Amino acid sequence: MILRMSTLFLRTLREDPADAEVPSHTLLVRAGYVRRVAPGIFTWLPLGWRVFRKVEQIVRDEMDAFGAQEVHFPALLPREPYEATARWTEYGQTLFRLQDRKGSDMLLGPTHEEMFTLLVKSEYSSYKDLPLSLYQIQTKYRDEARPRAGILRGREFVMKDSYSFDLDDAGLQESYEQHRQAYIRIFDRLGLEYVIVSAMAGAMGGSQSEEFLAPCVSGEDTFVRSTDGLYAANVEAVVTPAPAPVSFDGVPAAHVEATPNCETIDDLVALSNRDFPRADGREWSAADTLKNVVLKLTYLDDSTDVLVVGVPGDREVDLRRLEAAVFPAAVEPLGEEDFAKHPALVRGYIGPQVLGEESASGIRYLVDPRVSTGSAWISGANSTGQHVYDLVVGRDFTPDGTVEAVAVRDGDLAPDGHGELVSARGIEIGHIFQLGTKYAEALELKVLKENGKQQVVTMGSYGIGVSRAVAAVAEQTYDEIGLSWPRSISPADVHVVAAGKEDELYAFADDLVSDLEEQGIEVLYDDRRRVSPGVKFKDAELIGIPTIIVIGKGLANGVLEIRDRASGHSREVATAEALAAIVAQVRG
Repeated sequence: MILRMSTLFLRTLREDPADAEVPSHTLLVRAGYVRRVAPGIFTWLPLGWRVFRKVEQIVRDEMDAFGAQEVHFPALLPREPYEATARWTEYGQTLFRLQDRKGSDMLLGPTHEEMFTLLVKSEYSSYKDLPLSLYQIQTKYRDEARPRAGILRGREFVMKDSYSFDLDDAGLQESYEQHRQAYIRIFDRLGLEYVIVSAMAGAMGGSQSEEFLAPCVSGEDTFVRSTDGLYAANVEAVVTPAPAPVSFDGVPAAHVEATPNCETIDDLVALSNRDFPRADGREWSAADTLKNVVLKLTYLDDSTDVLVVGVPGDREVDLRRLEAAVFPAAVEPLGEEDFAKHPALVRGYIGPQVLGEESASGIRYLVDPRVSTGSAWISGANSTGQHVYDLVVGRDFTPDGTVEAVAVRDGDLAPDGHGELVSARGIEIGHIFQLGTKYAEALELKVLKENGKQQVVTMGSYGIGVSRAVAAVAEQTYDEIGLSWPRSISPADVHVVAAGKEDELYAFADDLVSDLEEQGIEVLYDDRRRVSPGVKFKDAELIGIPTIIVIGKGLANGVLEIRDRASGHSREVATAEALAAIVAQVRG
């Protein structure tokens, strides 16, 4: 296959697009791989579509290899199946909703659990039909509030989603592991660096969940790894090791002290060390204070609730972690108007004594796991200018429960107790879930067992962002001069640059690319006669094909140049040996 740049539908750009926020967006546009249609919606141009299809084929190869079977659903779907699983409401404004000419509610599919479940229900009814794994590669639609980063987070994107159907949890575990290993092979073939981390199930539901993340500074996901390398998790899924309960015998009774002008933790610590020094001689620190953060929860039916979260004063609340814990409610700080409706909450001096669903205020109170039974704290006394000291959990107040809401930070102890946590950024490229029976129960997917009794089928769900993988590879492999594709998904194997005006130069290049085509080598051939060598070299560097062949002045001396795009290394090869040398480099 030969792509001739003289006729290829391609325009490279020298200036960065104004709306680009990450390198992959900038370079995929500049190199002529994609073009923006609307926010979060892109057209794939010939070079980009070739890369996309190669990613898609790798995914398809590995899914087929373990016995998964490909199907294809429509993107336009009826409301009723999503109503049955409550996701018509749960997806909120993220769902693209529309009506047909008869007024029937429809949606553009954000994901297809319901459709897969109903398809299997319509075709299978016996335990003998299981296990089964089905998949599709399909366009999905989600009305992102702020689509960004080009094809990394769009409103229209392509995803491979697959689903396993088993009779019991043991079967689900086996199907889950088959998918997990297939994902490892896929991402290895794509040339991606990736980390497998524990994750939250979120809108998908279910039990075990893992994400495949491509480490990248521009990634939207924060994850942590332990220094011993045995633990990795998305920050939303990190579980805080809770201290064991301690005896509070000997802790003085709680006492209220005047703490004027102490509306911040720093002010409170300074005053406490000055006016109320500890008996044990240690200085008070922010970690000795109990900070109570007031938040508003908004549910899918637009009802609201007030939640107060108690955290050590040296920690901050991470709203994304909290939202994962209280899903599907949305979380925001409590506004002035709502604050005024709750006179028990004295801004700057809120203490837990008036909180809890069993209290007079009726305000739910959850605490960080570090706020454990028997621990003593300084906290607000619910009176302006006053704080209470030696306030003991389990003696002076009892929270309604615990919640994972504190921002995870470097140096925290790993949940497995081995090593400390170190954070990094990553791009989610795959996510696998053990769904269990959530969707099967909602849609009544059952089979007859050998004993004649009906059994609810247990399911797994497995997704790979096919279009996102293109951007993820670009993010991990680009350099200061352009894209640099791994050979497995490059739009061509070699980029032949005819760098000059002489007819004999183009004649030699024409023969070489024809010989390469006969060898099964995919060639991008820059045969443009009216373009300078400098522009051609810039385009070759920007486009990023792994092997660049330069046919230029050296031809008079019987040599051409072979450049490795990733390393920048180049070497001269005699023209008589060029074909064999290029084929050997391409095939490794």
